[in-house]
Amino acid sequence: MEQTAVLHIVNALKGLYPDALCSLQYDKDYELLFAVRLSAQCTDERVNMVTPALYARFPTLESFAEADPEEVGKYIHSCGFFRGKSRDIVGSAQMLLRDYGGKVPGTMEELLKLPGVGRKTANLILGDIYKAPGAVVADTHCIRITGRLGLTDGTTDPAKVEAQLRAVLPPEESNNFCHRMVLHGRAVCTARKAKCGECVLSEWCRYAQAGPTG
Repeated sequence: MEQTAVLHIVNALKGLYPDALCSLQYDKDYELLFAVRLSAQCTDERVNMVTPALYARFPTLESFAEADPEEVGKYIHSCGFFRGKSRDIVGSAQMLLRDYGGKVPGTMEELLKLPGVGRKTANLILGDIYKAPGAVVADTHCIRITGRLGLTDGTTDPAKVEAQLRAVLPPEESNNFCHRMVLHGRAVCTARKAKCGECVLSEWCRYAQAGPTG
């Protein structure tokens, strides 16, 4: 895709979703880290329902580090895979205090050392907390829509999508672009049916131009 088309897409999404906010609710940096872990195989809506009681019970990073994973699991049970997630949350809290001075680290290398943290989580932290240019969060919405648009070659491999988007997106726009992909994927370009007739991106979209079912 030509760079002019990429910029048209970026700007059209800006106009449609000017705020580009992360849908996970948090007040502290480590709360975002934990919320992203909870969101694996779970909706952000469900995570946002669970975290207020979780953070009320464990109001500090120290309280998470001292927590019994089994008790944490009771608060996050409805998020699925609660045993592994609770172990990762407690382990991450301990590691943040022990190795990083109680701060969420700001490099990919350091973030990937934390229990349960992969590139998707690390990129979200780098983009949202540290405003790092070039952060690309390749979630399911981003993978699907960028493949339909032609920004990627249609691969569903998150690492390949991340690399391909980093090559074409303006670095200062990439993090917010990915947030807008989530919003657009929920409202218009859904997995079940692309509503191309309602989409502001259809002019530059390979899928729409091919004659979709919208």
